Amino acid sequence: MNTSRIAKIAAAAALVVAAPAVLAQNIAIVNGKPVPKARLDAMMAQLAKQGQAPSPEVEQKVKDQLVLREIYAQEAEKQGIAATKEYREQMEFARQSVLIQTLFSNYEKKNPSTEAEARAEYDKIKAANGDKEYRARHILVETEDQAKALIEQLKKGASFEDLAKKNSKDPGSAENGGDLDWAAPGNYVPEFSDAMTKLQKGQYTQTPVKSQFGFHIIKLEDQRATQFPSFDEVKAQIIQRDSQAKIAKYREDLKDKAKTDYKFSE
Repeated sequence: MNTSRIAKIAAAAALVVAAPAVLAQNIAIVNGKPVPKARLDAMMAQLAKQGQAPSPEVEQKVKDQLVLREIYAQEAEKQGIAATKEYREQMEFARQSVLIQTLFSNYEKKNPSTEAEARAEYDKIKAANGDKEYRARHILVETEDQAKALIEQLKKGASFEDLAKKNSKDPGSAENGGDLDWAAPGNYVPEFSDAMTKLQKGQYTQTPVKSQFGFHIIKLEDQRATQFPSFDEVKAQIIQRDSQAKIAKYREDLKDKAKTDYKFSE
């Protein structure tokens, strides 16, 4: 066997061995153009971030879509769509969207909300809620005279719940007999909470309580030590909220620093 014959056999063997390695870099060849496996990997990673568990079925569907996208994109290129004004405008919006998304994603990674920050926020919220919470009912009416007339009916033995259902203009509680459920005093306007916390269990206000909403008659059903969730129960929520607040501030800072003649509506 001559040397040229050996060289040809060796070259053919090398191609056979190399072929699987080349194919491994692509999921398909469409009209001579490869659909790279990196595109599949990026799509699977994106789905994983969105909570989609990887599986052979999911991967196959993604492959199907990527190959179809390549087929359709090639046809669009043939028809000259990439040269149109509409295409260029949409591509500019897409470019900005990717840049903006990556900008804030990078900021979040570099400025994570820490457990220490979450603990400080938790302690602040807990302190603001106080050590007691109250269950109250109320009847809200437009005028002081209406409130006084209802108080007189209560003194004569009328049911607080029935009067609330018939007369209260608070749609959130009227149908439940004025029931406001358990809440900390800080959840109410000062006039309301001041009057409520002075009542004893079962008592109602003997004079109308005026607030920005109208005139209230308040009845205290009960009080108890504040039922507050543990830090571990709400840590994730606080961290998420703090992270969103940081990004919101970053957005505002960028807007404030920008030099523009445009006047925002906000």
